[in-house]
Amino acid sequence: MSVVPLAPPKRLIDLTIDGEAVRVPEGTTLLQACRAQEIDTPTLCYLESLTPVNVCRVCVVEVEGSRTLVPACSRKAEPGMVVHTDSDRVRLSRRIVLEFLSSSVDTSLAGPVSPNGELARYAAEYGADPARYGTPNGHDGQPDRDATEPGHHHVPEASETATVTQTVKVDNDLYVRDYAKCVLCYKCVEACGVDAQNTFAIAVAGRGFDARISTEYAVPLPDSACVYCGNCIGVCPTGALMFKSEHDMRAAGTWDEDEQTVTTTICPYCGVGCNLEVHVQDNTIVKVTSPMDHSVTSGHLCIKGRFGFQYVQSRRPEKRAESDGGG
Repeated sequence: MSVVPLAPPKRLIDLTIDGEAVRVPEGTTLLQACRAQEIDTPTLCYLESLTPVNVCRVCVVEVEGSRTLVPACSRKAEPGMVVHTDSDRVRLSRRIVLEFLSSSVDTSLAGPVSPNGELARYAAEYGADPARYGTPNGHDGQPDRDATEPGHHHVPEASETATVTQTVKVDNDLYVRDYAKCVLCYKCVEACGVDAQNTFAIAVAGRGFDARISTEYAVPLPDSACVYCGNCIGVCPTGALMFKSEHDMRAAGTWDEDEQTVTTTICPYCGVGCNLEVHVQDNTIVKVTSPMDHSVTSGHLCIKGRFGFQYVQSRRPEKRAESDGGG
């Protein structure tokens, strides 16, 4: 008879959320407790498969007795806690954060995991009005922000709002980096680091408004430690990191998610058993993702699983007809 070790049972703790008594297991975060109560709590830098880094601050809630608002994604529930998720203080904080982000960053594609406009819904819900900070300048005078010298800042016109707009980085055939859409959520850094790939090809460089995601010594991606697993794309919430196929189709105006079908299958390259979600438009695979709730991958893939679909396109029907006709 085999002995199966069991973890000690977690004790339950009682707290109050928005006036309702709640009981959750010890170690539960306030975000998990809120979601268990079906309380819609916005998040941007949080993902179940990554370590919380507490940088976006849109999930903050008010805890009685706490001097400041606390990030729900990482604050653990404690016995007797009294939590308010929709107080005036919370709504004001979330509104200001959303306004700051939308005034300086292109958030038109922002969503919780993939570009789906979720941030726009929250902006409307909290009454965020980024236009009150002025008209975005459309450029910051630094086409390549990697070349920014510490302490040297471009001063925008008084009537304009400074933005992080810069040239889209297209230095490989697999994915592009449009950091004009980057909100510095750190998800790509965590996925490239200890939470998934352990490659450490990217990190945050600079400080303050000059902070940006960069490779070591700001070298082009092919010269960096990047192994092209694409896990950074899978966790990016704003479209700053995107399949080149999707980027090209968006630029051509042919990208249409409503016309796409998603089929779940198993990656054919090895025996690990990673699940793939194949996105197809006009009988052509346009990108591949992996479900976050899959026990094998947790949304992560290797270069073959995420980008190896391109061999399927090498013999399209028209090409087969040409080769067959040529005898």
